[in-house]
Amino acid sequence: MGTEGARALLERAGTLTLQTGNLLSWGCLRKKCPATPGEEVRDCIQKTLTEWSSKVGQDQNQEALEVLECSVAQAIEKINPEERDELKVSAKLFIVGSNSSSIRDAVDLACSALGVAQLDSVIIAPPPVEDGTSLSLEYLQPYWKELESLVQNKKIVAIGTSDLDKTLLEQLYLWAQVKPSSNQVNLASCCVMPPDLTAFAKECDIQLLTHNDPKELLCEASFQEVLQESIQNMKADKWIPLWLLRYSVIVKSRGIIKSKGYIIQAKRNAS
Repeated sequence: MGTEGARALLERAGTLTLQTGNLLSWGCLRKKCPATPGEEVRDCIQKTLTEWSSKVGQDQNQEALEVLECSVAQAIEKINPEERDELKVSAKLFIVGSNSSSIRDAVDLACSALGVAQLDSVIIAPPPVEDGTSLSLEYLQPYWKELESLVQNKKIVAIGTSDLDKTLLEQLYLWAQVKPSSNQVNLASCCVMPPDLTAFAKECDIQLLTHNDPKELLCEASFQEVLQESIQNMKADKWIPLWLLRYSVIVKSRGIIKSKGYIIQAKRNAS
């Protein structure tokens, strides 16, 4: 019964970093096959919080941390350096309620969690725009610049985009110093790849990939709901998710997934 201790720690922390570890080694997650990516995220957050809070001691005097790390020790798997060359480490980053500067935090935490010096590829989902505003190159630029600097610092090898149409992808390609190596297309919104996008991608050597992520994989309300369900009587409405990173580790020669997980960071609103 560590909920009391977990709640006390959360009420004193300013930032929460939640790591699910390798979902493939979590027996409890394999039993249930989530219908959607959104359900999987919620399920993972809830299981991680529940498991973590059950291990937190009752000691009310335990050290309060400004940055609280919530993870399940047995699910955290670092990559064996001897196997690194045989593996491809990819990530997709969803910015929820933050700005471009959080990209560096997300990449650093992913590298640290997996015990690697760099990620082979990072795809960024379109950052949230205000209602009535459409995504533009100007809006994307600060996020892309942050990714480019991580490529230049050898923290990422290749960077890609998601859900950009041909016009926006071309604008980004012409402006960017580090060109997008891939663009994900949601086949729920178009059953067939748009011909103009296919032609442009082929001409510029951009790989077109498919995905089934919703526009908003984790919204503020959904995160707060899971927090409330997992740790009773806590002030969940104070917590704002900043970003979510989903990673996968693939064995290159066989194309099989060796590891998959999520890292989420949230901030507590002091007001």
